[in-house]
Amino acid sequence: MVARRMGSCWLLVAALLSASVGAAESGVVVRSVKGEFADVKENVLFAVQNRGLVLNYTSHIGAMLARTGKDIGRSRVIFRDAELLEFCSAAVSRGMMEADPHNIVFCPYSMAVYTLPGEPGTVYIGYRKPPATGTSRSAQALRAVGTLLDEIADEALK
Repeated sequence: MVARRMGSCWLLVAALLSASVGAAESGVVVRSVKGEFADVKENVLFAVQNRGLVLNYTSHIGAMLARTGKDIGRSRVIFRDAELLEFCSAAVSRGMMEADPHNIVFCPYSMAVYTLPGEPGTVYIGYRKPPATGTSRSAQALRAVGTLLDEIADEALK
């Protein structure tokens, strides 16, 4: 369980770094909306649940960075709030892995919800869309994952 949590933390950090150095090339999508963190997070959760999906895990990235920063002598505040929400779709995931069992690396799906210290009232949603690679069947299945994530973000940001 601890390894999974740490893995999620590193995935969010990698995703956020990718967003700042080349989101288009990495498949990372970062969108923003004016609002409050708790409201936007709730909107993401509703959008996930509205598709019959269940939240598997919430990784409290912001709290982890604040806590561990003190332990390693780093005081820079990176996020005001930051959480990574993990979820999966049995149907979409199964289709993705039936197309290519190696696509297991793209599951579960995750969406980061976060705020930055110098940007009060702005909430970001970030997620990774898997590259449409492999056979045509695999590429189609991976595009379906990207579409699902886009639809969740669209609904959450309304």
